[in-house]
Amino acid sequence: MEIKIHASFLPHTDPEASVRFYRDLLGFEVRLDVGYEGMRWITVGPPGQPDTSIVLTPPAVDPGLTEDERRTIAEMMAKGTYATVVLQSDDLDGLFERLQATDAEVIQEPMDQPYGVRDCAFRDPAGNHVRINQAS
Repeated sequence: MEIKIHASFLPHTDPEASVRFYRDLLGFEVRLDVGYEGMRWITVGPPGQPDTSIVLTPPAVDPGLTEDERRTIAEMMAKGTYATVVLQSDDLDGLFERLQATDAEVIQEPMDQPYGVRDCAFRDPAGNHVRINQAS
């Protein structure tokens, strides 16, 4: 039996800014862009990996959430503590330089971590924590 990660979900607050970040800065493909009642769900993924995607979703759209929960999610997103994705690059330093030259918010410059990886970190336009590891 084989199990793969097919899709992960990250919230977005500005669909156009999110598309620019994931498509134009990270080089992902936009695979789906679905609108419904003024909201958009945008599926992006790395070229050459059609079975792996990130779905950028409107935040807190679950009808079962209370207003307090919606406020908490908005507060956590604003602080950058709500969602995280970890990516991998075969050229971490080159990718960092490219992203740093834009308006992407740097959280951490490339560094060797004590747990054995070299990585850096950014926030996407919605405040999601985007950590990028150097491929071994």
